[in-house]
Amino acid sequence: MSVKAKQIGIMGGTFDPIHCGHLLAAEQAREQARLDEVWFMPARIPPHKERAGITAQEHRLRMVELAVADHPSFRVTDVELLREGPSYTYDTMCQLIDTYPDCQFSFIIGGDMVEMLPKWYRISDLIQMVRFIGLARPGSNFDPSAVSSSVTFVEMPTWELSSTLVRERAAAGRSLRYLVPAAVESYIREQGLYESIG
Repeated sequence: MSVKAKQIGIMGGTFDPIHCGHLLAAEQAREQARLDEVWFMPARIPPHKERAGITAQEHRLRMVELAVADHPSFRVTDVELLREGPSYTYDTMCQLIDTYPDCQFSFIIGGDMVEMLPKWYRISDLIQMVRFIGLARPGSNFDPSAVSSSVTFVEMPTWELSSTLVRERAAAGRSLRYLVPAAVESYIREQGLYESIG
């Protein structure tokens, strides 16, 4: 009898910092797409990010570890942080599939990223390797079926929360309660992260 492959969702991002919107998105994907686990994967050098001064990777990794510590199905992988050069999803997934042959991987992306999929590095190969899970927010202005037939969509509640907002509030000394997990807020304050913004 063949063993059923473990269903793993990969959620990549800069996570500078990780916030409750990321966690909500991961939980929606886990539940609706019937994933066994969601692995959070901080990016080393995201190809599509041009913001200068991205927080040191050890801080971003630690904040993700703190954020997911109380969820039995959430994990953290530092696979992209350990590899040199830009973080291309194709290269990462080749490495993960080779390392974990008993797992079936899905890659979780925001609805706004779905339209950019045709421009991703080696996308034709990538869609043969992994399933894409798109987070469809209410009122999305595109037709999912017209964008990509290789994307499984899950419903995502509308929540206008971003890492930029968290950084700005941290820099202003404002409360981050309910925007990030309590352990992440404590870490940001203890390490003095984002104080020099602006």
